[in-house]
Amino acid sequence: MIAKATRRVLTAMVVFGAAAPAQADTLSFYGTPGLIDMPNAYVLEDGEIALTTAGFGDTLRNTFTFQLTPRLQGSFRYSYIKGFNFGRTDIYDRSFDVSYQVIRESNLWPAVSVGLRDFGGTGIYSSEYVVATKALTPQITVTGGLGWGRLAGRNGFGSPFAGISDRFEVRPDVNEGGISTTGQVDLGAWFRGDVAPFAGVSWAVNDKLTLLAEYSPDLYTQEESRGLRAVSSPLNFGAQYKFDNGVTLGAYSVYGNDLGLTLSYVFNPADPPVPGGRGNAPAALVARGSVDVTSSRDLRSALSRQGLTLENFAVQGDTARLRVVTTRYGAAAQALGRAARALANRVDPSVESFEITFVTFGMPVTTVTLNRSDLEELEFSPDNSWQSYTRARIEDAGAMDRSGELAGLYPGDNLGWGTYFTPSLFDPDDPFRFETGVKVFGSYAPRPGVVLSGEIRQPIYSTISNATRQSNSVLPRVRSESVRYFADENTKLSYLTGEYFSRPRDDVFARVTVGYLEQMFGGVSGEVLWYPIDSRWALGAEANYARQRDFDGGFGFQEYDVWTGHASAYYDFGNGFYGQLDAGRYLAGDWGATVTLDREFNNGVKVGAFFTLTDVSFEEFGEGSFDKGIRVSVPVSWFTGQPSQRNLTQVIRPILRDGGARLNVRNRLYGVTRDLRGAELSDSWGVFWR
Repeated sequence: MIAKATRRVLTAMVVFGAAAPAQADTLSFYGTPGLIDMPNAYVLEDGEIALTTAGFGDTLRNTFTFQLTPRLQGSFRYSYIKGFNFGRTDIYDRSFDVSYQVIRESNLWPAVSVGLRDFGGTGIYSSEYVVATKALTPQITVTGGLGWGRLAGRNGFGSPFAGISDRFEVRPDVNEGGISTTGQVDLGAWFRGDVAPFAGVSWAVNDKLTLLAEYSPDLYTQEESRGLRAVSSPLNFGAQYKFDNGVTLGAYSVYGNDLGLTLSYVFNPADPPVPGGRGNAPAALVARGSVDVTSSRDLRSALSRQGLTLENFAVQGDTARLRVVTTRYGAAAQALGRAARALANRVDPSVESFEITFVTFGMPVTTVTLNRSDLEELEFSPDNSWQSYTRARIEDAGAMDRSGELAGLYPGDNLGWGTYFTPSLFDPDDPFRFETGVKVFGSYAPRPGVVLSGEIRQPIYSTISNATRQSNSVLPRVRSESVRYFADENTKLSYLTGEYFSRPRDDVFARVTVGYLEQMFGGVSGEVLWYPIDSRWALGAEANYARQRDFDGGFGFQEYDVWTGHASAYYDFGNGFYGQLDAGRYLAGDWGATVTLDREFNNGVKVGAFFTLTDVSFEEFGEGSFDKGIRVSVPVSWFTGQPSQRNLTQVIRPILRDGGARLNVRNRLYGVTRDLRGAELSDSWGVFWR
């Protein structure tokens, strides 16, 4: 009967629905597009991020959801369940979700999505679903779906795939004995066992208030079996109110015996709080006949005001050549445009060609040649960005060359200080710990490509030092004892290194780093990167000898040492998507590979995910089964509107173990060159005239 009723609902959605396609405007307790506790088939706008806190009864869920593509969506959830073991134990649960919209809503067809809940976590919320959603009117939307696993607790009616194979009739118990601590991806359980229907309706009373009702098959069996409140009704009701600032507040009556609340905020990283930015406007071009020719000293001063450091300058015939380091702009094309106009307003009118080379760590990276007459012609043209790009010549900068180097540039030094804040996430005893203090840092460059640098930190307040949980790793404890490096309030040496950067040949970059490489290891690191100027591919190789540092953060070392290294492939897929594959040997001596996929917006915001699989078994790895996580990087300019190269970066890693642990080496070559290469210059050329 339930199956027939579900089919009737879905048929009615197709026959009577005639509303325009819609995006998600309500989020469930799971922080994903949905009703109250059930999902729907809608998605967020492409690139949007949803942050949700939801609580009812003894459960609190915090979810980060990212719309990776127009159809593909991923979520990371951190949940707290109070008194999970008959009131004696509180648990913190980490889980990942993914969903894909198979069919987009049209006037005839509903939106249809397929999703996995808790597919790589402990299994408490493990379930799969197929769901359809249709707007019957611009205000009323109905949803119907079928759920497996946890979503098949009430009125299940067998597997719809039993005719394909008998193995679909029984669902393996991925949570046998209570809670799985493996966190492994158990493909063998997906879409197996009984299936049960769920359904719901939402009514948008106006553009702010939405009323919701749903039928849920989730019996919260695990919670009930451990002494938590039982479900007394499958019906949930609620209301959500959206404020003008984008925050949504929801209140609900759930499962017949609880009240629930949600607080969510949805935003698109492509839309910064300060549209257009607050930086100074670029200088207008001076008519060539009115140019007051200035010295290299004056040019250096003018470029400095634009956030550019002039290293080399020479004029030969009708060509001006300069090498600059950009210290302010995240988009190299914007720095290029500023440098070109500074040149045009200060060099002899007979100079027609500008060769501008970007330099980083003393390495020339890319040379862009522009015609002065093109700048003059296109300054006020409606499509000046595109036309200036088509007329520019972008080439590899080639070997290091000190001709034309300004006097007094080397040796150079820099010294500064500031504060730091280091979070420690997801400790089962305390999910949020931190250390804050002051730091002093400095660098000294005796010549191009050679950099001596270091940083010391003085903790002022730390809760990380209070952590008492001991590592149970059977592998060399290269990361699982990381909290021991915060055990006291002594002054600590963060890093102290000597780096040498070079250009062995065209399209090839090299780096050697020696010293105290990171908080936990010192040693020697060597890297070579092949990165053709006109290619979206790059290939690299890195070899390291590392020795573990003492826990006190001083100059001493422990006995553990290891040879480690990777071969790496990088690829720019276009449209802001970047992939990376690293294969080799990790710090614990294990062999394997790491896969990373990032999405980067034009304003520099990055959201990505990674996972590592090695020859360490899931059992040897311990809790989590394998290394995985999400990383988010937001430029300071996104918040302030002021040009800046500073970024706020956070890696969300459910558990930090020893398997798949890689050495943290500063200034890896792909990261320090990518923004200055041909493909990235092309992608950012829209701000050339800004």
